Amino acid sequence: MPSTTTSKVSRWDQHGREHVVHVQKAGVQRQLSCDTCGWSRKVQFLPWLKAEEHLAGEHQATVDPSVP
Repeated sequence: MPSTTTSKVSRWDQHGREHVVHVQKAGVQRQLSCDTCGWSRKVQFLPWLKAEEHLAGEHQATVDPSVP
């Protein structure tokens, strides 16, 4: 059984609200799940890009907290 690891992609919207998509990895599959709206999706490639696209498209959350 493959080990499972979890990471997250977080962005802020123009109102200062944080939106988070969790990326859970098990083998070659990644499961994305959004804390804000409950959206989830299984992807195999570019999970962080798909998470960023969801945050920007659905929540207009584009401000990266890791960039000063």
